Amino acid sequence: MAKMEVKTSLLDDMIGVGDMVLLEPLNEDSFINNLKKRFDHNEVYTYIGSVVISINPYRSLPIYTPEKVEEYRNRNFYELSPHIFALSDEAYRSLRDQDKDQCILITGESGAGKTEASKLVMSYVAAVCGKGAEVNQVKEQLLQSNPVLEAFGNAKTVRNDNSSRFGKYMDIEFDFKGDPLGGVISNYLLEKSRVVKQPRGERNFHIFYQILSGASEDFLCKLKLERDFSRYNYLGLDSAKVNGVDDAANFRTVRNAMQIVGFMDHETQSVFEVVAAVLKLGNIEFKPESRVNGLDESKIKDKNELKEICELTGIDQSVLERAFSFRTVEAKQEKVSTTLNVAQAYYARDALAKNLYSRLFSWLVTRINESIKAQTKVRKKVMGVLDIYGFEIFEDNSFEQFIINYCNEKLQQIFIELTLKEEQEEYIREGIEWTHIEYFNNAIICDLIENNQTGILAMLDEECLRPGTVTDDTFLEKLNQVCATHQHFESRMSKCSRFLNDTSLPHSCFRIQHYAGKVMYQVEGFVDKNNDLLYRDLSQAMWKASHSLIKALFPEGNPAKINLKRPPTAGSQFKASVATLMKNLQTKNPNYIRCIKPNDKKAAHIFNDALVCHQIRYLGLLENVRVRRAGYAFRQAYEPCLERYKMLCKQTWPHWRGPARAGVEVLFNELEIPEEEFSFGRSKIFIRNPRTLFKLEDLRKQRLEDLATLIEKIYRGWKCRTRFLLMKKSQIVIASWYRRYAQQKKYQKIKSSAIIVQSYIRGWKARKLLRELKHQKRCNEAATIIAAYWHGTQARRELKRLKEEARRKHAVAVIWAYWLGLKVRREYRKFFRANAGRKIYEFTLQRLMQKYFLEMKNKMPSLSPIDKNWPVRPYLFLDSTHKELKRIFHLWRCKKYRDQFTDQQKLIYEEKLEASELFKDKKALYPASVGQPFQGAYLEISKNPKYKKLKDAVDEKIIIAEVVNKINRANGKATSRIFLLTKNNVLLADQKSGNIKSEVPLGDVTKVSMSSQNDGFFAVHLKEGSGAAGKGDFLLSSDHLIEMATKLYRTTLSQTKQKLNIEISDEFLVQFRQDKVCVKFIQGSQKNGNIPTCKRKNNRLLEVAVP
Repeated sequence: MAKMEVKTSLLDDMIGVGDMVLLEPLNEDSFINNLKKRFDHNEVYTYIGSVVISINPYRSLPIYTPEKVEEYRNRNFYELSPHIFALSDEAYRSLRDQDKDQCILITGESGAGKTEASKLVMSYVAAVCGKGAEVNQVKEQLLQSNPVLEAFGNAKTVRNDNSSRFGKYMDIEFDFKGDPLGGVISNYLLEKSRVVKQPRGERNFHIFYQILSGASEDFLCKLKLERDFSRYNYLGLDSAKVNGVDDAANFRTVRNAMQIVGFMDHETQSVFEVVAAVLKLGNIEFKPESRVNGLDESKIKDKNELKEICELTGIDQSVLERAFSFRTVEAKQEKVSTTLNVAQAYYARDALAKNLYSRLFSWLVTRINESIKAQTKVRKKVMGVLDIYGFEIFEDNSFEQFIINYCNEKLQQIFIELTLKEEQEEYIREGIEWTHIEYFNNAIICDLIENNQTGILAMLDEECLRPGTVTDDTFLEKLNQVCATHQHFESRMSKCSRFLNDTSLPHSCFRIQHYAGKVMYQVEGFVDKNNDLLYRDLSQAMWKASHSLIKALFPEGNPAKINLKRPPTAGSQFKASVATLMKNLQTKNPNYIRCIKPNDKKAAHIFNDALVCHQIRYLGLLENVRVRRAGYAFRQAYEPCLERYKMLCKQTWPHWRGPARAGVEVLFNELEIPEEEFSFGRSKIFIRNPRTLFKLEDLRKQRLEDLATLIEKIYRGWKCRTRFLLMKKSQIVIASWYRRYAQQKKYQKIKSSAIIVQSYIRGWKARKLLRELKHQKRCNEAATIIAAYWHGTQARRELKRLKEEARRKHAVAVIWAYWLGLKVRREYRKFFRANAGRKIYEFTLQRLMQKYFLEMKNKMPSLSPIDKNWPVRPYLFLDSTHKELKRIFHLWRCKKYRDQFTDQQKLIYEEKLEASELFKDKKALYPASVGQPFQGAYLEISKNPKYKKLKDAVDEKIIIAEVVNKINRANGKATSRIFLLTKNNVLLADQKSGNIKSEVPLGDVTKVSMSSQNDGFFAVHLKEGSGAAGKGDFLLSSDHLIEMATKLYRTTLSQTKQKLNIEISDEFLVQFRQDKVCVKFIQGSQKNGNIPTCKRKNNRLLEVAVP
């Protein structure tokens, strides 16, 4: 009960009346005044029982924050002030906890806030259901489907800047835990006529303006569009820009939403291409042209637009041009082709644009359903959200308003039926007697429209299918014949009209008495809009498109599937859709949101009584209140009722210990409320008249004031006593602390006096002892000073004697040193006179050498080993030193250069050096090989799958892999072979198959022979008697002879520790099996240019001609 004590109620701090069922007195004026009063205080939601009335505030209010979501979460419907979150929470909890499928029906006219209400419902459900990666993804996809459908299905109208021009019903599917699994969207009656024509002050669908404003220049170029709105006839220019709407930002939002929902990039591109094609269709214009037979036909004025449309859609230009100029009619085996005049051509163009956009929108809904549908096949709970047009009454009402109002008639019928059914079920559930409630049943109006024989839709279909001349006037005549006696139908010829010449009802109109009032319909356009005819030629042209999406949108255009049966009319299709919707809603528990627009200016803080009154009438809100109040106006569970009113009875206040129902009975008996004013159900108390409830509220308010006074009195007494006790306690504490302070001060004073006396006595004793010590110290110091003076006198005397003795000894030493110095100087003068020239020469030479080295320091050449510069020798005597320095410097910088090499570079230079030693000045081919790097692996055997077999057969590291020409022993012709050199073997393999033909160990290779000329021939001599020498030596030709011979030489030296013999001669012998053949190289001109040729002269001579 502690939790219930803090709960609030709908009746607390109520502005006006939060639930219209409790309104007294109940009439139209009081109803409007109550709404206005709440609207002026920013209370935009009001209840009619479980129905929520929502007034569009036309501004942002701080009542949709995450804190508000938490406030309404898991709370009773009437526990807090009216809010759309309360209804959403009630529906969600009923679905989750009671396993009841729910539907939320949102109705109201354009601009009343239906779309925003549906968004709020979905956002609340998304906020309170479970969390997790998959659940969040499903929630995000469900929420992001709204921007896509709004862009393609919403438009700016005179009443609303974001008006839904289609009806939407979304089934959100949940699992047993209440987590969303997916959803299914159904769309109803897109206003496709808006594609080709918009009323003044209104716009086409948002997507056209968003593409032109937000797409990049490259994207527009791909779509063959320009950013200027005035270039397109299908776009109204007077309202192209809307204040407060950023079409460019919205375009980015739509593209992002399409990506989140699951559209692939090519699908998004295809959709925008279709939109661009629709936009450009409006720019096609026709001109009349007369044929020879006198018939009128139409021709396209400018074919550039047609060409660009065909490029976008992939249609043959001639096919589409013919479809706009001719119409083919098929009947059994006959085909008749007729020309189209200008009016018919424009009709065909607009029909194609409308059908193309309408089918694209249906495809978008289907595609979104594929992405958001539940992936599991387990049993699901469903919550449906219906956002559909409200009742429409315009100055000119046509076929669209007729079927919209028909849909609202059906919704009103199911609303009354389900409301009464809900009331009856609650009465039966609570054990209260059900009394019949009188109300207006609009089934007679629904029958007038949908009856299969005499209904308006049936007669419209019959007229459309009737042969002969069919016009809107013939349709009206038929209505006058069949419906003339119907009490809800009026026309100039009907019997229900007061006067046959009533000027308020034109000849081309009829009037229907709907539940919301009378609506006059212009019969013009009924037949054409119901037919919704698209010429078969255009369908077939669309099917022939190479654009996959457009081809899929027109399956009836397939010549193999031609169906001569007339397609169903728009009215019959909508009637079937409404029937399916009603059947779906009948299976769910209904929740209603009635949206009201406060003014036509789309401005905040303005409440137009007349406009609101009009909406209240056609929404049937007063009728709804009367139905709810026909039985009991208010009902509440026993626990919250007792909790709210228990203070009115002494027996129940402050705590009731028994059952809640018994406590309520005691409470109502104590208050002497008449028995006919309430009834006790199984779990609720039912109150018949709102006056009884308001009487309880007044008593509760008065009692709360009395309780507040009592609580205030008790609180003040408690506060004063608490203050007195606190002061008393404080006084005691202060007194105790003061007494302690006084005693401490007295003790400190006595203690300080004793310390002073003690200090004086100790000072006197210390001074007396000090005087005695000082006298004794002076006596000791006098004896010490006398002794010190005596010892000092003795020491000074001894020091004086020692100094005198030392002076005498030092004088002798100085005289002796001077004498020795004189002798040395005499000897040195003799020596210097004899060697002065040599000393001067050595000194001069030393200075020249020093100068030479300093100059060399500043003139040193670069560190490049190939730099031949060296400073000029300054002196002839330094010639050998100069050359030696040059040699040392060159060796040093060569070492510095070599130190920079990596191991791989060192190996390359070593091979190049080896090649130089072997072939320089010996082989004419050598100079050309110096600048070519040795690569070794010219065939990428490991990477080429062609040589996989060869790679698997060779386990060792391959040093060189090259294609060579093996010379045939018989005729001297060449055959391509793969030459492989490994650490231990030389291999020859077939170039095509990769099979190894020969394998020779390096130890069996004895010599390599070649000519001194500029050719690539060489012979590999094998050891006699070895296994590989059975067929004899190898005579080969290669473009990389120098590299192959060098690597073979180095590898053989590394493995066998023996140098391979390299023979360079223009004549050498080659062993072929048992015979030895002489290979001779000669100079000669060749037919093949510079390519050497080999020719067998006789059994003993093989001649190679080298250019």
